[in-house]
Amino acid sequence: MTSRPPPSELLNWALTVLARPAGGSLPELAVVAGDASNRRYFRAEVGGASYILVDAPPATEKNTAFLAVRELLAGAGVRVPALHAADLGRGYLVLEDLGNRLLLTELDANSVDERYRAAMEVLLPIAKLDARTMQLECYDEALLAEELGRFPAWFAEALLGQSLDDGERALLQTCFDRLIAGALEQPRVLVHRDFHSRNLMPQADGSLGVIDFQDAVLGPVTYDLVSLLRDCYIQWPAQQVEGWALAYRDRLAALGLPGGEADDATFLRWFDLMGLQRHIKVLGTFARLYLRDGKPAYLDDLPLVIHYVLEIAGKYAVSEPDIAAFHRWFEGKLSPVIARQDWSATP
Repeated sequence: MTSRPPPSELLNWALTVLARPAGGSLPELAVVAGDASNRRYFRAEVGGASYILVDAPPATEKNTAFLAVRELLAGAGVRVPALHAADLGRGYLVLEDLGNRLLLTELDANSVDERYRAAMEVLLPIAKLDARTMQLECYDEALLAEELGRFPAWFAEALLGQSLDDGERALLQTCFDRLIAGALEQPRVLVHRDFHSRNLMPQADGSLGVIDFQDAVLGPVTYDLVSLLRDCYIQWPAQQVEGWALAYRDRLAALGLPGGEADDATFLRWFDLMGLQRHIKVLGTFARLYLRDGKPAYLDDLPLVIHYVLEIAGKYAVSEPDIAAFHRWFEGKLSPVIARQDWSATP
């Protein structure tokens, strides 16, 4: 693996592009908590202003996509970090510093309704963007299938040590096909793909800053909504979640936006099956982050995601036989193994 350049190289470049006056001591770089990618983030004060310096290796990171999506979102009025400079060849960026506040740390039973309604309002201008004019990858069958394939490979086999026979693989594929069909029947909008409380940053002016959008695609209208409301890092009562989901559908309808035409049952089914696809994918992704990328903190988030998977799969155990078979298989084969893991706990 190619060694990463030291932060000093990134800092020297940033000082050059920001035209820092000569003389004086170099500003210190403070490490900013990163995400699940290979990007590194640093905070530096230059000329009395604070900036975020990003080292995003071009071999692995979608820097061009990040800049393109940033322009789309900014043009729609979404609060995203301003871009001060970019060197795509080296994968260096200088971004506006949106601060340290994360929505996750400010959510409680008293604040969540207001905060989530504000977050859902952020999704509306994104849904207004004309999908026909955006040169974005589509959340198509191949991408949805690749994501779901992480579950047997990384969660069931690599993390839990469970081998799968042909019958089990066929059972999983039948369930996955059902989830993919449910995603593809929905209207398409720009999908952030990680629209949740760790990527939303409250600002002093009351707005919500949005970060980590480089994986955006054109996809199902409920994807970002379920990412927010069934957040992998915090849980709310099921009835309250459904109420928020339908309130968002009502806002789509009032604005004549895709998805607003769906009745309650259809929209909630889209929402549920989309969340099930996402959470099955996340089990594989979090296992991979631990096993391949050496990020053990994601193990602590597995119990809540497992809860979501079993909750929604169980909800459709009567109406969706393919999902019912998956639910029985998970409970019978994986749940006893999960209960023996050090990271296993009730969310």
